[in-house]
Amino acid sequence: MSSLLLCSSFLAPNFSGSERAKAAPSPQGKTPSATSQGAQTGANSSGAEAGVHFVDVTANAGIRFTHNNGAFGKKFLPETIGPGVAFIDYDNDGWPDVFLVNGMDWPGHITKHTASKLYHNNHDGTFTDVTHKAGLDIEMYGIGAAVGDYDNDGYDDLLVTAYGQSRLFHNNGNGTFTDVTQKSGLAGVKEFSTSAAFVDYDKDGRLDLVVGNYVQWTPENDLYCTMDGKNKSYCTPESYRGTSVRLWHNDGKDGSGNIKFSDVTQKAGLGESTSKTLGVAMLDYDNDGWPDLLFSNDTQPNKLYRNNGPDKGGNVTFTEKAVVAGVAFSEDGVARAGMGVDTFDYDRSGNTSLMITNFSNQMISLYHNEGKGLFVDEAPRSDVGRASLLTLGFGCFFFDYDLDGWPDILVANGHIDPDIQKVQVNVKFAEPPHLFHNFGRGKFAEVTRSAGAEFAAARVGRAVAYADVFNSGRLDVLFTTNGGAPKLFRNVAAPGNANHSLRLKLLGTKSNRDGIGAIVKLTAADGTQTQMLRSGSSYLAANELVLTFGLGQQSKADAIEIRWPSGTVDKLTAVNAGQTVIVTEGKGQTSARPFGTKLELRIERQTKSLDPVIRTQ
Repeated sequence: MSSLLLCSSFLAPNFSGSERAKAAPSPQGKTPSATSQGAQTGANSSGAEAGVHFVDVTANAGIRFTHNNGAFGKKFLPETIGPGVAFIDYDNDGWPDVFLVNGMDWPGHITKHTASKLYHNNHDGTFTDVTHKAGLDIEMYGIGAAVGDYDNDGYDDLLVTAYGQSRLFHNNGNGTFTDVTQKSGLAGVKEFSTSAAFVDYDKDGRLDLVVGNYVQWTPENDLYCTMDGKNKSYCTPESYRGTSVRLWHNDGKDGSGNIKFSDVTQKAGLGESTSKTLGVAMLDYDNDGWPDLLFSNDTQPNKLYRNNGPDKGGNVTFTEKAVVAGVAFSEDGVARAGMGVDTFDYDRSGNTSLMITNFSNQMISLYHNEGKGLFVDEAPRSDVGRASLLTLGFGCFFFDYDLDGWPDILVANGHIDPDIQKVQVNVKFAEPPHLFHNFGRGKFAEVTRSAGAEFAAARVGRAVAYADVFNSGRLDVLFTTNGGAPKLFRNVAAPGNANHSLRLKLLGTKSNRDGIGAIVKLTAADGTQTQMLRSGSSYLAANELVLTFGLGQQSKADAIEIRWPSGTVDKLTAVNAGQTVIVTEGKGQTSARPFGTKLELRIERQTKSLDPVIRTQ
């Protein structure tokens, strides 16, 4: 993460890159001014859907959690990174549960013992801490999380990335998890891992795993860095060597019945040792039907890997395309400090565009997909760039918060050093988020303040994820705070002023059970929307694995097409809004659940192919 620092064990200057110079204060201590000062105050725009706001329900929900980053004064680099969060419906009751990632005290400085937390959704707006019951009260320096059903048994599993050994937890289907890191072949690889995603990159019906890694840092090689020449500060990643992401192929069951993963990073063409990855996203930017991978890198060029499909030997490989696509650098050719990442067709062009959050004084990147493999950064000419110039963005995603059919943008902000304002007076440690309303065709304006005072409050934000926590058809959000408590916000619309929505839960049969990688096109009277069901995105986070389509004032979708990773296509017609529709690969709609009801969805294993039977109770 880029900032003004003097870094080395001998306090020698260590600045590099023109962007670093831009971020530094002038000799008079002044910083560049943003065109829009709403970046610090939560700017408003009168064009947002009236009456939509986010209400802080954290306390009433019973979520009591404090992130332990282990800080004790030495300012070790991992302390600035987390924590992550995941929405996971671990018990298949149709209500998203919450998993909050935690760190731990550093060896030799242990004052308390902490663990990540799993909160069960009680269907009434409250949650119960079931961490111990679930077998997840394991102490580790956790950083991020990813969710996916890697063994296709109908229950979503959980990966927790970490400084040290990341861990894979198998969902046993009875409310408990088992640590299968050793049995799965993931043990022994101890890295500084960040974001991750489950992706069936070779479309064999089994979810593979891609893990982002940051830098080669250890307590032993920690350097002394300072912003003011007097006190130790957190070092920038430029002080440490980079490292490659890892791609783990799901090999299926071994002779003992255990799902095994093998490291295919080099074989697949992803072995780039200079990367410093914080964000991971999957997409299909060239619409060829094969999932591509996007990595946001901190002070190194971003990476966009095009999936080449199988070669003559049947091996699926990737080719790096970020430079030629125009997403590796800023407009002036500088590698920015990339943090979070997301992808979406935000203007209904039929092409997937990209968003990457960056360090303060660098603004968000909003790369519009122009087609033919080329992207153009629209942020400098939009409110997205102007409002985010002074903030340091981490978690981010596109989501349709007002259900008007156009995906909006949410960004979690927060700096890495409490003393940043001493050297850059216009940059704050705690910062409000950014909420940008999409007015159609990709025209955005910031509306943060209108979303509510609590929502727009400053915090040291890191991860952010979304889910329909209350079964209302609206997307709620959860922010994590570095060294602090999370915030759960309920999405509320004024009575009589709410738009309609339709939600889709996918169940693969030939494809992976979650349907990750499926492309869904929904057509209503006002046009066609396209979404991919994805793992990963944002920053250290996992959004719910359900697709939400805003329909505005339309009461139904005229047509829905689901193109599964296997190539199977399912089509639905005249589907009413106000419900979550369950679509099973090859069968079409197999069940539905109206919003606002307390119906339970259970998946039963009945055949070797795990063809699901779904009941509403």
